[in-house]
Amino acid sequence: MVTKTEKVIKMTNSGGEISLIKQIQELKEQRSAIILAHNYQRDEVQDIADFVGDSLELSQRAAQTDAKVIIFCGVRFMAETAAILSPGKRVLLPDGEAGCPLADMATAEQLRREKSRYPDATVVCYVNSSAEVKAESDYCCTSANATAIVDKLRNSSSILFVPDQHLGSYAATTTGIKLILWPGYCYVHVGILPEDIHRAKEQHPGAKVMVHPECTPEVIALADKVASTGGMCRYAHETDAAEIIVGTEIGMLHPLRKENPSKKFFPVTEKAVCHDMKLTTLEKILHSLQEMQSEVKIPESTRLRAKRAVERMVETIA
Repeated sequence: MVTKTEKVIKMTNSGGEISLIKQIQELKEQRSAIILAHNYQRDEVQDIADFVGDSLELSQRAAQTDAKVIIFCGVRFMAETAAILSPGKRVLLPDGEAGCPLADMATAEQLRREKSRYPDATVVCYVNSSAEVKAESDYCCTSANATAIVDKLRNSSSILFVPDQHLGSYAATTTGIKLILWPGYCYVHVGILPEDIHRAKEQHPGAKVMVHPECTPEVIALADKVASTGGMCRYAHETDAAEIIVGTEIGMLHPLRKENPSKKFFPVTEKAVCHDMKLTTLEKILHSLQEMQSEVKIPESTRLRAKRAVERMVETIA
């Protein structure tokens, strides 16, 4: 069965006169668009992007540009964050079905019920959450600054951390602050097991191990470095290690290898794949630009409340 996207590509690329990439570049200029790609995207998607990075960094970059259209190659909560910070721009998600199972583990209604159980708690939500959940939160955080945010809030009567229990556990352990943890998790990172680390170290005995803080405590305990995707890029650049074992989604290997050609990077496991991240293709980017689909819109009242949580994060760690 030929999809609508495939029909569009065949029509616009008939005879092979114009390459797919050239079509995207030309349409991008016509639309005054910017293409953002998360570190977990397919290699070819990262290569065509104007900026590659973590979700909040990309949203902040988008807000600072003069582009009228943002093509966000990632998953829905990332595009929503861009829309929260860039209300005057159109934000398009190339595949409207690209979601995040972790973000889906906490809804605004569920959070409101939990807040009623802990009325004095300060709510910190991981950026991997919906706009509605951000709107119900006091502070937002990223995997890079979760520990710093929690530490700054240590005088709170209690802290409810949503939705990733393992990132929350890492922040709690690092700061020594007890948190109320939501029972959410990233299936990619909990799929990385201690035996995967042991196996990778046996295969590459001289390599350093860096893992994402969404991994389980047992995996984190085996790492030389725990870092967000942006932190991984910095560590890879700064360390003297010639070989590094990478414990996160395998798309991360592409930017690491591009930025550090003299070093070798190995995945902890080839099974660390986020299927939603891989939904975005060059064909879908082109189709999104041609049809101006799928646009991510957020009600203004929700956007303003969610923006407040993001701004509080920035102000707290400034």
